Amino acid sequence: MSSVTAKKGRLFIISAPSGCGKTTLCKRLLEDDLGLVHSVSVTTRPPRKGERAGIDYRFVSKKSFKDMIANGEFLEYEENFGHLYGTPKRFIHDRLKQGKAILLSIDVKGAMKVKAAFPKESIQIFILPPSIAALKRRLQSRMTDAVQDISTRLRLAKKEISRKERYDYRVINDSLDNAYRRLKRIIAQHSAERK
Repeated sequence: MSSVTAKKGRLFIISAPSGCGKTTLCKRLLEDDLGLVHSVSVTTRPPRKGERAGIDYRFVSKKSFKDMIANGEFLEYEENFGHLYGTPKRFIHDRLKQGKAILLSIDVKGAMKVKAAFPKESIQIFILPPSIAALKRRLQSRMTDAVQDISTRLRLAKKEISRKERYDYRVINDSLDNAYRRLKRIIAQHSAERK
């Protein structure tokens, strides 16, 4: 009689300061055939141009979000720039049981909470800018933030970057193609270990 070993679920947790290309890189990873399932975060912020409800984020009111907190529906949640963001607990548990590789795009605090809940299943990857000056230029060129918000985002970026050593991997986004190739290698390596 042969024994069948179930494939282990894996969490690929990607964090980065605003403006480091995290969203773009995650979209590319999901478009490629890497077998990744996207964990759609819940947020109270309004959609940005081009974002699609249920695909990029699940957009809800502050009241709905607080009800979800009260019902214990989040694995983790944080407030950033006046908006709440959370990772749905049930989705993660269900996909891990199914042996899926899940891609999470979350902030540093959230990443630490997920790692604490799933230490063996979690692979943490931190995306870094080539420099703070390059990050400032990227934030300014996005033209989605006020000058004051850019200063706040840069201060937060420095704080987040100081925690990069807590991550399993660090990838410098000096170019999207180079960063993407590095991410793809990391995911391929750990996907092979799941079998």
